[in-house]
Amino acid sequence: MTFLNILIVISSVSFIFYGISYFTTTNMKIEFKRFGLEKFGALTAILEILGALGLLLGISLHPILLVSSGGLTILMLLGVLVRIKMKDSLLISTPATVYMLLNACIFYLAF
Repeated sequence: MTFLNILIVISSVSFIFYGISYFTTTNMKIEFKRFGLEKFGALTAILEILGALGLLLGISLHPILLVSSGGLTILMLLGVLVRIKMKDSLLISTPATVYMLLNACIFYLAF
């Protein structure tokens, strides 16, 4: 397994988990409400799941890898910007930042 494939699996598993957890727990719904973005919660979760599946499919179909990793990078950039706007601490903002950088790295390595 290549380094790129390891990054893809880490990101995919994480985003599948986060996407599903929106529908199965209340924590993420509370966060979206706190952000004033509750109407975008389900869409974001679906985009996370689709992005994760796209990363996995992208191992074989390179253009899908680029679209998926680029899309997840943008999604997480928006998440970081929301956290900055909300004045969340660096610790609370770290996961979104790490996943933004992880997917940017996947995009760069795949390009």
